[in-house]
Amino acid sequence: MGNYALLMRWRDSLSRLNAVDYLVAIGVGVFAVTEELSGGTDLPARPNLALWVAAGVVTALLALVRRLFPFAVMVVYTGVSVAVFVLTGNDAGAWQWFIQLLFLFTLLSEVPLNSLKGLFGPVATTLFMAGMSIAYAKENEFAEYAIGIAMAAIAGGAGFGLRRHRLRALSADERSETLAAQSEMRIKEAVAEEQARLARELHDIVAHSVSLMVMQAGGVRRMLRADQAKEREAMALIEETGRGAVEELRRMLHLLRGPGLDALTPQPGLGRLDDLVEQSRSAGLDVQVDVEGEPVPLPAGLDLSAYRIVQEALTNTLKHAGPTAVTVTIGYRSHELSLDITDVGPRDGTPSAPAVPGGHGLIGMRERVALFRGDLTAGPLPGNGFAVRAALPLAVR
Repeated sequence: MGNYALLMRWRDSLSRLNAVDYLVAIGVGVFAVTEELSGGTDLPARPNLALWVAAGVVTALLALVRRLFPFAVMVVYTGVSVAVFVLTGNDAGAWQWFIQLLFLFTLLSEVPLNSLKGLFGPVATTLFMAGMSIAYAKENEFAEYAIGIAMAAIAGGAGFGLRRHRLRALSADERSETLAAQSEMRIKEAVAEEQARLARELHDIVAHSVSLMVMQAGGVRRMLRADQAKEREAMALIEETGRGAVEELRRMLHLLRGPGLDALTPQPGLGRLDDLVEQSRSAGLDVQVDVEGEPVPLPAGLDLSAYRIVQEALTNTLKHAGPTAVTVTIGYRSHELSLDITDVGPRDGTPSAPAVPGGHGLIGMRERVALFRGDLTAGPLPGNGFAVRAALPLAVR
C-alpha cells in the first residue's frame, strides 16, 4: 500500500512537468554526453569514459525534475560532484559547472533566499568551486575564480529575481481577484437596492390605485336603488376585499419603507417632468425637452419608471459632464415609448468623466427597463457627449 501511494505521488509530480523541462533535460544530456565523448573544452581523457557518459545521462534526469525537487537535486548533484573531485582528482568538465549554475538558478527561483534551503544554494556552489580548484591540474588563476563567482552571482540573482517577480504577479492576481469580487458584490448590492426601491415605488402605485378603486366602488354602491340588493352586496364585497388588500399593502410597505414612511402618496410621472427640468436648470444644466407624437395616458408603473430614467440620466450628466446642454426627447409611438437623453459633454471641450458600468445610475435604469421588457443603450458619443436611449413597450390599446 505504501509503495502504491509513493508511486501515485511520483505520477502526480511528473504530471507537473512541461515541455520546457523536457527540452532543458535533453539539452543537458546532449551537452554532457557530447563533451565527454569529444573531449571538448580541453577536457582530459577520462579513465572510464562509459561511466562519465552515464553520469551525463543521470544528470539530465536530475535536470528534468529540478523544479519538482530543487533542494534534493542540488544536494545530490553538489555532494556527488565534490566527492568525485576530492576522492578521484578528476578534472571538471564545462558541463558540470554550467549545470551547477542551472541548479542554483532553479533553487533560488523556487525557495526564499533567506531560508535554510535558499542559503544552501550559494554554500553548495562555493563548495563546488572549492572542489574544482582541488581537482584542477593547471595553475589556478585569480581571473578564473572571479569569472566563476560572477557567473554564480548572475545565476543566483536571476533565480532570486524570477521568484520575486512571480510572487509579485501572484499578489497582483490575488488583488485583481479580490477587487473583481468586491466590484461584483457592490454591483449585486446596487441591483438589490434598486430592485427594493422599484418594489417600494410599485407598491405605492398599486396601493394608491386600489384605494381609488375602493372609493369608486363605495360611490357606486351608494348610487344603487333600494331594489338592487344583489348589486349592493357585490359592491360591498368589492369594498371589503379592497380594504383588506390595502391593509396588506400597508403592512408590506411598512416593511419595505421603514416605520413612519408608509404614506400612500402617488409617485411622480412624466406629467411632472417640468418640475424635474426646472430643478436641473437650477443646478446648471441647459435642458431642452422635445415631445414627438401625441402623448397618451401611461400605466402608473411605466409612467414612474420613465420619469426615473430621465431623472437618473440628468443626474449622471451633471455628475460626469458638469453644467452642459442636454436634450430630452420623449417619443410616443403606437407600441412604444422612447426616451432619448443626450448631452454635448463638458462645455470646456474636455472628455466627460467615464461612467462606471456598474454604477448605481445605470443599474437603476437597466432594472427599470428590464421590468417592462424594454431596451436600453447608454454610452459615449463620437467626439464628445453621452447618450441614454430607452425603448419601453406599450400595451396595444
